[in-house]
Order: sequence, then structure tokens, then C-alpha cells
Amino acid sequence: MKIGVPKEIKSQEHRIGLTPESVKALIGEGHQVLVENNGGFEAGFENDQYQRVGATIVNKAEDIFNDADIIVKVKEPQKVEIEMIRENQIIYTYLHLAAAKELTEGLIKSKSVCIAYETVTDNNGRLPLLAPMSAVAGRMSIQAGAHCLEKNQKGRGLLLGGAPGVAGGTVVILGGGVVGENAAVIATGMQAKVHIVDKSEARLKQLVQMFGNKIIAEPIDKIDLKKLIAEADLLIGGVLIPGAEAPKLITRDMLKLMKRGSVIVDVAIDQGGCVETSRPTTHNDPIYIVDNVVHYCVANMPGAVPRTSTLALNKATLPLLIKLANKGYQKALGEDKNFLAGLNVYKGHVTYKAVANVFGQKFISPEEAIKN
Repeated sequence: MKIGVPKEIKSQEHRIGLTPESVKALIGEGHQVLVENNGGFEAGFENDQYQRVGATIVNKAEDIFNDADIIVKVKEPQKVEIEMIRENQIIYTYLHLAAAKELTEGLIKSKSVCIAYETVTDNNGRLPLLAPMSAVAGRMSIQAGAHCLEKNQKGRGLLLGGAPGVAGGTVVILGGGVVGENAAVIATGMQAKVHIVDKSEARLKQLVQMFGNKIIAEPIDKIDLKKLIAEADLLIGGVLIPGAEAPKLITRDMLKLMKRGSVIVDVAIDQGGCVETSRPTTHNDPIYIVDNVVHYCVANMPGAVPRTSTLALNKATLPLLIKLANKGYQKALGEDKNFLAGLNVYKGHVTYKAVANVFGQKFISPEEAIKN
């Protein structure tokens, strides 16, 4: 198969879909790989590195979309890219459709085969292709939040880790999944006071085993969330419902309880955010203020550390891509129910129930869809 890797064009997105090592593996399987000129440059991967392993460097994204059987990206197709997608072409990337009506409609219209990294599962119900970037975003959320607490960022003027004789700040993490766990790694390392809120007491017990008394585990049904966020200097939104829109746990009214200059980093913004006042921002213009609370809602946080992120992502995505290229989508998806869970849009039909529900689209099961 011909596999195409266009340069990412989302604002300040510097990752790339495939590393040279991944390209080498695909070419070793007998496939052809087209990489857009300087597509990996910002992540530290040069054209000649791709050429040395056998890739073809292509000057224009249009030529990649015209020629490739599979398009491998990192972020969701942008408007200009949607217009280039061909019928029956396979799109393999993060999609986050539940928060993107226009994108969903565009992919339906394209009649392409769209596999979303973020809904592929494993035998334990985890999300192995989402996890690497969730880990990066979780760790970055504390870095970003600590920076936003500085006075020149409109924050409280508070050093999250404190100082000799001065207590550190209070971090409240909503969600104890991969984002929350990795946020806690950095927050506890900075010696902040860390609360983790989750609905699963079993998961909270796991986190206590990991972090001991460095965290305070808070079952969401047994706490006063309003009181807790009033204590927060930094609130991390790490709530996830796979493939669906994130629940709004923090309302606009609750925001008024927070301290002046406190910070919200809503990592769930790719799925619409878990704070009512959240809206997507970019690395170019990452923050805004509502009710004296700083909001950081960058929708592609890992794009700021593209080398780390690209390497971590490829470890997860490459094995399934090889299977997809070697066997074709019908066989590759049909024999692997976990991979099939990644199928979100198929030849004009929505095949992920949460996406169909949020936009009132007709749902067709992925099992049924790939038979046709």
C-alpha cells in the first residue's frame, strides 16, 4: 500500500505521523511511504533521514492525499485537508469527533474510512493509542499551570512548589486516569498539595498505592466539590468518556467560588472540556480569563514537545498500522475487535455510537459496516 504522511497544519502542531524508524519498518513490509517535505523538521526528523530509509519526499500535501491509500496523521484533518480526502481512503489519526460537528460532517461526506486513535481499545478496556499523549498532556498540565500561576500570566503570583517556610499550592485533579496519574507525578514532585477526584474507588486505591500520602484521594460522590475547588490554586481537568463529549463537572456558577488568579488547565478540551467556561485555545494564544480565573485550554498540548510526543505515539500506533497496511482494513479490523473500536466513520456512516448520539446521526455498528 501507499502510505502518506502530510505535514501537520493545525496551529503550533509540530508532531508528525511517522518517525523515520516507523517508515523503515513499513517499507520493510513492502509498502511505499510518502512524506511531505520538512514534515518532521520541527520534531527533529530531517528529510534525508526519511530518504535514507526509503521514503519519497513529496512537496505538496495535495499530492500525498491524491496518491496514498492510507493517510497517517497526528491531529484531526483541518478544513483544507478534509476537502482533499478521497472516497475509500483510510484516515488513521486522532479525531475527537464528539466535540467537532463540522469535522464529523466533512468526514461523512468524504466517504472515507476513519480510524480514531483515541477509541481503539485493548483487552482490559484501556485506550492504548490515547495513553501516550494523555501521559504527556498530564505531565505538561502541571508545567503549564505552574507557569500560569505567575503574576505576569495573570495568575495568583504563587510558586506551586512553595519555598522554605512557605507551603506549596493546592492542586485539584479531576479524573484519576492516565492524565490524572501523570499530572500527579509532576505535582507531587513539585511538593504541591494534591487532591485527585474520581468516581472509581478502586482506581483511587490504586493511586494511593502509587503515591502514598503524597495525594489525597477523593471519591466524587462523597465530597463537596464546590468546597474543594474553592481551595484550589490549580485545577486540572482530566475527565474522559471514551469517544464521547466530556461531562461539564465545573459550572460557570462554581467558577465564582475559586480564588482570584487561580488556574484551570482543561486537558479534556479535545472532547469539549469538563469546565463549562472552557473553549479551545492554541499555543500561540493559550490563556484567557473568566471571573478572575485563568483558563489554559490548548487542544494539542503535546504538540509543544513534538519529538518526545512523536516517538511515544509511534510506539503505540505503528503495530496496528502495519497490520492495517498488510491485511487491508476489512481483515485487520474484522479480526480484532479492539482495533475495530477505533472505526468512527465508514463510507458515509457514523460507526461510533457516542458520536452518532451527540450529533443525532444514524448509527451503524462497525461490525455491520465493514461487511459492505
